[in-house]
Amino acid sequence: MVKFYQHSFSYDHPWQNVTLAFWLRYPNPFASHVLAVDVLDRYVDEKGVLRTTRLVLKKGKAPKWFPKTFLKNSEAFVIEESEVDPKTMTMVTRTKNLNHVRIMQIIETQTFQSGKQGENTTICKSEACIVSRFGWGMTGKIEMFGQSNFAANASKARKGMRHILQMIREKQAGGRLPFFHTQPSS
Repeated sequence: MVKFYQHSFSYDHPWQNVTLAFWLRYPNPFASHVLAVDVLDRYVDEKGVLRTTRLVLKKGKAPKWFPKTFLKNSEAFVIEESEVDPKTMTMVTRTKNLNHVRIMQIIETQTFQSGKQGENTTICKSEACIVSRFGWGMTGKIEMFGQSNFAANASKARKGMRHILQMIREKQAGGRLPFFHTQPSS
């Protein structure tokens, strides 16, 4: 059994700001589970597409019903690959966890596209596949946990992006931009 998550939403910000916010989204008050981010590779290919590979260290939590002996460390590395095409105003990101893949692996793809010409809107489509190979009669339960946890974390991620986008908007309006150690706006 495999669980899927799909969601579409929009940001009332131009595509350039949304892609910038994507790179600046950590740290933010809604992502305390993100411990570190490092760029492994970044280059512009022959078509003018910016390609980046980052490694993200996240802290997770296992459900109370999960046997503690199988998960000694709740930290996991996530690989994030992205392509930013300024000509088509499209950004595609793909992430997957590198640790604990037998217990549960989550593979997510997000596509950020500019709204209609002249609009300051960016559409984001998010799709995730949650799969467990754990067995022992727990696969379905683990995948259900992963799906509900992923949905809750996706909501926090959107709040974090909106927080960073608001700081970018304030900076562009001539305000000060305190990127780090800020409180969420209401």
